[in-house]
Amino acid sequence: MSTEAGAAVVVGADGSASSLTAVRAAATEAVERGRPLRIVHAFIWAELSGPDGGTVYGPHDSRMRADAAHILATSLAEAEKAAPGVDATTALVDGNPAPVLLGESRDAVLLVIGDRGLDGFRSLLLGSVALHLTTHAACPVLVVRGRDNATGPVVVGVDGSAGSAAAVGFAIEQAARRKTGLTAVRAWDALDVWGQKDTMPLVSEPGGLEAEEHRVLSESLAGWGQRYPEVTIQQETVRGRPAAVLIDHSQHAQLLVTGDRGRGGFTGLLLGSVTQTVLHHAVCPVAVVPSESTLRGRLSWTSTR
Repeated sequence: MSTEAGAAVVVGADGSASSLTAVRAAATEAVERGRPLRIVHAFIWAELSGPDGGTVYGPHDSRMRADAAHILATSLAEAEKAAPGVDATTALVDGNPAPVLLGESRDAVLLVIGDRGLDGFRSLLLGSVALHLTTHAACPVLVVRGRDNATGPVVVGVDGSAGSAAAVGFAIEQAARRKTGLTAVRAWDALDVWGQKDTMPLVSEPGGLEAEEHRVLSESLAGWGQRYPEVTIQQETVRGRPAAVLIDHSQHAQLLVTGDRGRGGFTGLLLGSVTQTVLHHAVCPVAVVPSESTLRGRLSWTSTR
């Protein structure tokens, strides 16, 4: 991820209805952030080479490139219509979508993608490219899915981990830009679905466990209200499984924000199980925000690809 003043919001475009929705959302993000917009199409056919070094499609290659250029032109027109005045450029990059967009994420302030593209697997709940990017991208990823609810709050899942701390910062900035409220949600139950059973304090008084959850949530939000006094912050502790609770909140949210990994005890997983479930089932756009340490590791990893 780049925090340079000229760093762009990057959006993947493949001509699908999902990607055009993502382009419109990305254009709005770019204008609200005062950032340029970079619309990228990965030209996969260049990867299919024949024995003589030419593409296996031969003379059809020029037509396919023309089709790709048309996708970018259509996407650019959609971006300019959605966000008049957006500083948008297009790029046709040879390669498969996932590695192309991973490379783009190194210098992006935000990567925006649709939840499904033209990969032929319409029955999948989340496209393979989208899942790969939320797992490996070197910047926050906004997956545009579900319905548009401009009047709802920004909702963020909080579990006290480094990942959720980064998510809280991203979420409150989004709430400020969108001129809406922030709902911070901490889900819990007595079986400790977050995987913290061994570290959870022993409580004997009635309501003691719930009080502890309130304390953790309040500490996670400490200081943000002073930095963003214009944002109304609502705190909710809900007894239940985190994924189910967040999906339920997505019914009324305009954006759901989550960290890439929580405190579920499975630190070897590249993407937390709660985040994966939310990505598959939320009914509003979802932003996945890696922690700073995760971003450093991903920047190092993508630099060797």
